[in-house]
Amino acid sequence: MEPEPEREVNSISFASYVRLLRENRNFRRLWAAQIVSEIGDWFYTLAIYSLLLQLTGRASSVALALVLQVLPQTFVGPTAGVVNDRIRRKRVMITADLIRAVIVLSMLLVRSRSLVWLVYPLLLLETIMAAFFEPARSSVIPNITKREDVILANTLGSTTWSLNLVLGATLGGVVAALLGRDAVFILNALSFLVSALFIAGMHFAEPHADTAPPLRVRELFDYSPILEGVRYVRSQRSLLATIFVKAGNLVIGPSWVLFTVMGQRYFPVRWHHLDPQRGAMLGMSLLLGARGLGALMGPLISAPWAGHRDRRLRLGIFFGYLVTAIGYTLIGKAGNVWFACLWAAFAHLGGSTVWVFSTTLLQLNTDDRFRGRVFSADLGLCMLTIAVGAYVVGAFLDIGISARTLVTATGIVMLIPAALWGWATKVWRPEPARATAMMK
Repeated sequence: MEPEPEREVNSISFASYVRLLRENRNFRRLWAAQIVSEIGDWFYTLAIYSLLLQLTGRASSVALALVLQVLPQTFVGPTAGVVNDRIRRKRVMITADLIRAVIVLSMLLVRSRSLVWLVYPLLLLETIMAAFFEPARSSVIPNITKREDVILANTLGSTTWSLNLVLGATLGGVVAALLGRDAVFILNALSFLVSALFIAGMHFAEPHADTAPPLRVRELFDYSPILEGVRYVRSQRSLLATIFVKAGNLVIGPSWVLFTVMGQRYFPVRWHHLDPQRGAMLGMSLLLGARGLGALMGPLISAPWAGHRDRRLRLGIFFGYLVTAIGYTLIGKAGNVWFACLWAAFAHLGGSTVWVFSTTLLQLNTDDRFRGRVFSADLGLCMLTIAVGAYVVGAFLDIGISARTLVTATGIVMLIPAALWGWATKVWRPEPARATAMMK
């Protein structure tokens, strides 16, 4: 294959992120919406898990909640993609936020064990709304930023997610302890309302919706737009490979289960008179915090090197897979919590790079009128592997396989997507970059 010519790239630095936020009002509002809603989500997740454990006393209730928070997005994805490609994505995001505010407030009705069943359909409905919102958010990035700023926007979004994980998980426990669980539900509902207000103030072109006919309810059950999207992706072979990249990051689902178990069994923090239960919780927190720190730093380190050059973005995904594989393999060999945290952070340097670079490639190489369907498929495939991975690892733990063995095996398994991606980039020549409608 002939070498691909490099495009001219603006340097990426801290000043470039500041410039993006200062000069691009639309992205600034979208970013602010992300901050308030994601911090609220982490508050809420801790409160939900605590509520389920308190009312049921079973860890399986928490596992079911996790599945309901990810798996439905796989099945709703095709319909969400069609909706996002037929109507204005700004409208989709606002509607999803408003409905989620009502859903979260409804959690206040769960006051006893007899009503705990209500949590599950509410979680299902909230996940369905997220399945409409997230592809819309990813799809509008190229409409509100210049081409050379797309990698900046994705990097900032990824690092913000990681920081929100650290802040939300920490502050959520404090808020719940001081103000009570009901206060957490109310705050999260308010965060969705604030997010909707930020998005409502955005003004940008949405060319995909300008020529689209009105969407009718019966069309949601018409598979022809879905098949049209499938044909489009199949015709762009490099796009077909990229749409599976996040799904290939196989450690995401298992990590939530493994870090929880390893913090309790292998890496409890022993400090002065700290009791074992609190030491185990601190060990879990340190591992998850290290994961968040690695995810925060990964794109900040790798994005300046890659810029918006397709060749480097593809190469970065390959090395991201390898770094993740090495990190998880070494976690299984760690002798104490500090080395485990070091390797967890290292692994997720690679994982977050894979996430940001694949998102950027999809945005830069997908026609605007197909972008909703492409990102719905991208998200749905990823959520499927998260749910399956978490379930499989949980089942192996229950039959007695050690968490150390499983975390090492997870690292080794990551060599499979690395090899497949390396093969794909050699065999499939990328299509020329497409012009997308962009306006600030």
